[in-house]
Amino acid sequence: MNLVYNSDAFAVVQISLDREAGADLPNGDDASSRGGYEIVDKLARKGIFLDGALARGFRDGVQALADDEESGTEEIDEFISGYTQLAQQPLTMH
Repeated sequence: MNLVYNSDAFAVVQISLDREAGADLPNGDDASSRGGYEIVDKLARKGIFLDGALARGFRDGVQALADDEESGTEEIDEFISGYTQLAQQPLTMH
């Protein structure tokens, strides 16, 4: 796990899962590593896990914002909020 973004509104963790070499994965995914991103909406107290094509799209979108020198926390938070709308279950702590 790697914390890749943390603001007052969101936390994003990149999760890498190692897989056995030579595993048959759909869509040409790399067999040696697989995972995704966990996004926690701190204000709504909801979380979501993105993997596969959705995770790749998320990564590419965030990378484009990071490469844009004019983008700041507000723009990144706005982009992330589009994905958190997919979360249905509230996050609970035990």
